[in-house]
Amino acid sequence: MTIDKDVLTTGEVAKICNVAPRTVSKWFDTGTLKGYRIPGSKDRRIPVAELLRFMRAHGIPMDGIASGRTRVLIVDDDSDVVDTLHRVLSEQTTYEVHTATTGFQAGMECERFRPHVILLDMHLSDGDSRHVADLVRRSDALQMTKIVAMSAKMTDGQAHALRSQGFDDFLRKPFQVRQVVESIERSTSVVH
Repeated sequence: MTIDKDVLTTGEVAKICNVAPRTVSKWFDTGTLKGYRIPGSKDRRIPVAELLRFMRAHGIPMDGIASGRTRVLIVDDDSDVVDTLHRVLSEQTTYEVHTATTGFQAGMECERFRPHVILLDMHLSDGDSRHVADLVRRSDALQMTKIVAMSAKMTDGQAHALRSQGFDDFLRKPFQVRQVVESIERSTSVVH
């Protein structure tokens, strides 16, 4: 989504601000975020100029407005996987893609980049995969970040159990690029 229009939906504003759509609706309903309702509908619309004013007033990072693209963080200690995914996603999609090869780097990138989706290898050599997931789930700023686990070593039962541990999806290695894109799209789909 590029910001080349004058008015945004609550779903688009939520993606830019990295919050839930219902949070944007609450801001709108309390009058904190100005906009208007579509006549004969409950749908809300927020002018971009008003969103910019609101974001500045409340210290919301402007990086979501700057790119307007889905931000994906690839976390894997296998440089071949990282390089291939980064290259293919950068060339074949409009995603903004960053990478990390350790849990520590992933934590730093999460705070700085605020990804919409993290593709997280479950078997990092530093053993920090679950720590990264916990960090994301505990951070108020990353509540809308989706985590997609990746592994070649997990059983179906282990992969299924990941959902109860805060993961949003699972990709079994080796995978097709189409599967990765479908997982990212499923994770970031916003119901209006």
